[in-house]
Amino acid sequence: MQAQATAAPSAITASKAISVPAGSLETGILKLGRQADLRLLYPSALTSGKVTKGVEGRLATEAAVVQLLDGTGLRFRIVSATTVQIFDPADATITTGAVVRDGATQLEKITATGERTGAEGIVETDGYVAKSARIATKTDTPVMQTPQSMSVISQKQLQDLKPQNLMEALNYTPGARVGQYGAEPRFDAFKVRGIDLTLTGIFRDGLRQIASPNGLFRLEPYGVEAIATLRGPAASIYGASSSGGIVDIVSKRPTSDPLREVEVQYGSFGRVQGAFDVSGPLDDEGTMLYRMTGLARDGRTEIEAVKDDRLFIAPAFTWQPDEGTKFTLLGEYMDSTTGGTWGYLNRYGPDGKSIGAIPTYGGDARFNDFTQKQARIGYELEHELTDSVTLFHKLRYSDISTRQEWVFAKYPGLTVEDNSGLASDTYLKFDFDTGAAAHQLIAGIDYSYMKYTSQQGSGPDLFTDDFTYVPKLTSTQKQSQSGIGIYIQDQIEYEAWRLTAGLRHDWVDNKYSIDGRRFNRDDSETTARAALGYVLPNGMMPYVSYGTAFVSNPGVILNLGGTDTPAMPTLGKQWEAGVKYEIPGQNATITAAVFNIDQENATVYETSSGLNLLRQLDLKSRGFELEGTASLDNGWNFIASYSYNDVEITKLTSETLGNQLNSSPYHMFSLWADYEVQSGPLEGLGVGAGVRYVGSSFGDNVHTPVLNNQARTFVDASVRYDLGAANPNFEGVRLQLNATNLFDEVEQLCTTGFCYFDEGRKVVASLRYRF
Repeated sequence: MQAQATAAPSAITASKAISVPAGSLETGILKLGRQADLRLLYPSALTSGKVTKGVEGRLATEAAVVQLLDGTGLRFRIVSATTVQIFDPADATITTGAVVRDGATQLEKITATGERTGAEGIVETDGYVAKSARIATKTDTPVMQTPQSMSVISQKQLQDLKPQNLMEALNYTPGARVGQYGAEPRFDAFKVRGIDLTLTGIFRDGLRQIASPNGLFRLEPYGVEAIATLRGPAASIYGASSSGGIVDIVSKRPTSDPLREVEVQYGSFGRVQGAFDVSGPLDDEGTMLYRMTGLARDGRTEIEAVKDDRLFIAPAFTWQPDEGTKFTLLGEYMDSTTGGTWGYLNRYGPDGKSIGAIPTYGGDARFNDFTQKQARIGYELEHELTDSVTLFHKLRYSDISTRQEWVFAKYPGLTVEDNSGLASDTYLKFDFDTGAAAHQLIAGIDYSYMKYTSQQGSGPDLFTDDFTYVPKLTSTQKQSQSGIGIYIQDQIEYEAWRLTAGLRHDWVDNKYSIDGRRFNRDDSETTARAALGYVLPNGMMPYVSYGTAFVSNPGVILNLGGTDTPAMPTLGKQWEAGVKYEIPGQNATITAAVFNIDQENATVYETSSGLNLLRQLDLKSRGFELEGTASLDNGWNFIASYSYNDVEITKLTSETLGNQLNSSPYHMFSLWADYEVQSGPLEGLGVGAGVRYVGSSFGDNVHTPVLNNQARTFVDASVRYDLGAANPNFEGVRLQLNATNLFDEVEQLCTTGFCYFDEGRKVVASLRYRF
């Protein structure tokens, strides 16, 4: 029996060329949604074990959904011109709230909390809840059927919380340790599962974000569509990356619907910002789309000598001549200035041991600019070669130039660094069946190249009233690194089983020099991943996974009294077991995972010897994570997470063996709740509040008692109002106020033996107009 629609609003009339192969119904729904520019609402448990006969032809939406569901026993209801609800006719609760208008049965109201974007297929969300993301497998796999721990920060979450940098965006992500350097403005520095991702774990649009020691791309959240975090190794498809996981930043892309937005902000420390975002089709057929996003900011931080100025522009263009081809061009240029010195002066006793910190800023406003010019240009191509074979290809060139002025204890220094690089990834995806098993197999090759030159110099205390002294650049470091990797991965669906297995081999060539001394190192490594899950009828999926990681490190290990040697590559492996549960009938999910990571030869700067030297670290990271997200029809949105993480040093120095890694809390907890008034005189009002608990930790790896970090709790809040709900003349106008660390909880915070302070209360007011 064919599926029947209970309603067919006249708005659904346009026909489109649709091609969905027979196979998994879950995969078919995702494909149809992208091709028909359609939102299909359903609990994932509903499609478990079901298959579709496929869809082919130039069809209107109703006819396409009828074909897709033929023989499944499911029915559907057309809610609006872009939204369809799929349901089981045996579920009596589905008809609640239905009314009859002109003989057609329709839902009285469905609140769609998510916003349609240009990133369909790459990441798809409904409100705060992630539906699918390519980060884990490079395929359009539902998040709740991906057998590895992951989180997605949606566009709605970004708009509600208004993060000012990547660390703030990760505040409510389980396993993410942010703020270990206080309000550090120079770099997006953070850990996941106790392992630093700053240099090796940040990706942009599925390609690694190439970085050098002082040349790291900085994130502008206004240019971001979503942020996806995959916890645990992903080297089997991404190559060089952290064993703690990767964070993929999804750029804003052109939209098929017109978008016009301007926004102004005013906030703490004299922050003034203006921004705009415009997008839409360039032709009547919608084959060419554009987007232009820009921002200008003048600001300071809680330290007057540290600026927060920025100019940002990000153009994007999409060409989609047919349903099977999509080419997107993505660009960015950002010119930013912040402070070159961050942190405070430590006070030391006669024995050379730190006995605490005094709140004295270590820098000097007269010589403190850290200027960075960063640019990137790249493209993405998706092309269906046949009904079952699709080509994916992407490439990006990036360039960073930095000039950092710094002062420590009135001793000035200067670092000038230039970094450029290329990253590309090409793979084929094959959809086929072997008996009752449906396969999504990818096979690909990627290439990356990076080179940087860093010049450094420091000078004696030659301050004068007008400070005209600039240190000479006396030391030069250079490095070039090229890498190539080949990989294969198969995802197999057999009834309720979900199996993923992948294998990759990398070759990396490093050449670098320090003041004329040359070092070469070639690395070759095979990495793998295997994961197995089982989708239960109630929407729950238990799973197990195993994966390995590999990173070829820059830098030279300085051996006192011995021969300096190039850093060894970092290797890691992880076991993980977890469960994912999508609550039936609700847009809500709960996930839990336990994990064990063994990592060797990570490069860190260690101060326990009294000197700040590059060393290689082995560790064991074990823990448990719990996360829940929900966006409900009654206007409530929730994010909740808890993580326990034991990060044990297994090799570094004799004094640190067996210790917990510094600035790594055992316990972290967060909860954010947001409510949007749905009707009545307060319709258009939204309020949100969150609490973040960060447990105690050690301030260095030898556990010096006076450096211990006490537990602390931060409270955030938000209030917003859409004026158009009260007066149609103000349609599109939104007022918003966001506060982080509302109660100004500020304590000393020590990391690797250096002490900082938590960022104090920060308030940002914004006015947005969409037209």
